[in-house]
Amino acid sequence: MREERILMVDPVSEEEQATEQSLRPRRLDDFVGQPKLKERLGISIDAAAQLGRPLDHVLLSGPPGLGKTTLATILANELGTRLRVTSGPALERPGDLASMLTNLEQGDVFFVDEIHRLPRIVEEVLYPAMEDFELDIILGKGPSAQSIRLDLPRFTLVGATTRKGKVTAPLRDRFGIVDKLDYYEASDLKAIVTRSAAILDVDITEDGARIISRRSRGTPRIANRLLARVRDYAIARAGGIVDEATTLKALEIFEVDELGLDKVDRAIIASIVNKFGGGPVGLSTLAIAVGEEPETVEDAYEPFLLQIGLLQRTPRGRMATASAYTHLGLEPPATPQQILPGT
Repeated sequence: MREERILMVDPVSEEEQATEQSLRPRRLDDFVGQPKLKERLGISIDAAAQLGRPLDHVLLSGPPGLGKTTLATILANELGTRLRVTSGPALERPGDLASMLTNLEQGDVFFVDEIHRLPRIVEEVLYPAMEDFELDIILGKGPSAQSIRLDLPRFTLVGATTRKGKVTAPLRDRFGIVDKLDYYEASDLKAIVTRSAAILDVDITEDGARIISRRSRGTPRIANRLLARVRDYAIARAGGIVDEATTLKALEIFEVDELGLDKVDRAIIASIVNKFGGGPVGLSTLAIAVGEEPETVEDAYEPFLLQIGLLQRTPRGRMATASAYTHLGLEPPATPQQILPGT
């Protein structure tokens, strides 16, 4: 298999990129978790191979860090084709997309991360490419402009998005396979941590892996990140062994609590409770209160807080639940929160 990466979209260091790449499974059988999704993709891959045609276009949605990019890589490996990677914001003009599409070969997997952020003018060029494997190019301007139609090799577009609702209906309807990644069970995360520890040559106990998995917010990327930080602490302060005591101490230092909340998570629920009387409070106001961008709060933090029942979304804004008060060591209010002026 030939693999060509066009753009790394994660703002991480080269060392972290290399580590993350080494931990990613390369075959569907090695991918831990998401069993129903794996089965559906496996059926589609086998069918495409037996029919001798490229896989249908695939749209994967879900919160960050659940394995959308990894699955795109696995699809290319399983199909024995190249992987070409870019992101929605990187394709600013139709020419950017055209230059990538015309360099594809038969059966290539073309991965577009954050596909919901494609500019509309670029998205419209993508429609005939996905449906008819043809590309319309306009040469010149004004009355002398000419339209040229180019044939494209049959390729598989894999789109990933953290905000499926932002993907326009015309684009979404052109995907043959549409699926969603869910947060992982602690048992699956424990298996991922154990596998990653073996790859990184980390001496970890079963209790150490269990604690890390339970504080990983249901997300493999966070599990691997916590493993790396606990490993650093173990090497620097605890003789190199990631056991229960070492893991607990390391996570205390890195401010990851028993639910997997970090300081930003706690700041969000603490702000709602202490600054806004439990809510409701608008997203923009809440983001300013915790010093984050509204999109970051909505995409990176809220999904997990909603899932574990610490946060509620209402038409009037965000509200803290009784569980949020309890987690902060406070007594939940006896009556529902009052609507604050200006929220």
